[in-house]
Amino acid sequence: MIIPEFISTCAGFRVSGQWLRSFLFSTDVAIIRNTNADAIIAVYPFAPQNLITQSLILASDKPVFCGMGGGTSSPERIIRLARDAEDHGALGIVLNTHASNDLIRQLKENITVAVVLTVVSAKENIKARIEAGVDVLNISGADKTAEIVRRVRTVDHNIPVIATGGRSDETIKAVINAGANAISFTPPTAGELFRELMTEMRDE
Repeated sequence: MIIPEFISTCAGFRVSGQWLRSFLFSTDVAIIRNTNADAIIAVYPFAPQNLITQSLILASDKPVFCGMGGGTSSPERIIRLARDAEDHGALGIVLNTHASNDLIRQLKENITVAVVLTVVSAKENIKARIEAGVDVLNISGADKTAEIVRRVRTVDHNIPVIATGGRSDETIKAVINAGANAISFTPPTAGELFRELMTEMRDE
């Protein structure tokens, strides 16, 4: 999966010695194995499981940031899962917007990999999140993403920001200009890619 070329204009940021500008947002192993993105954000809408985390890390030849939830699972379970992800080679763990500041502080005491927090609204108390110990902010606000990034930059000029940029150079450029260090790209599904391939084969 070739990501949009314009993403390479991001400033990027460094995690554990690796410079990252582009993130593929996917849990599809086949797509993960066939991308030129710098890293993977593997987040899914179910309770996190060790087996899924381990499988994604094993399948990827790129750094993986694994979803840990944060809203429904107990802090003890999330910390245990985060430790396991770190032990298996994750470069970071990703919390959803419902994760508490106390959970963030506990994670920072128990793991050494990056703690990434997903932000979906400009109403988020960014200052409190940063003070709790978040290492990276992952902005996912649909058409409000650039606005949220600008809000973050009024609070902190230096914290690394990953942001969704859509699939066009124009929307990606808007988010970068707002202050994002890196772009998260959501690829077409395997079904969509297959449909395109089959259409081309039928036309031939």
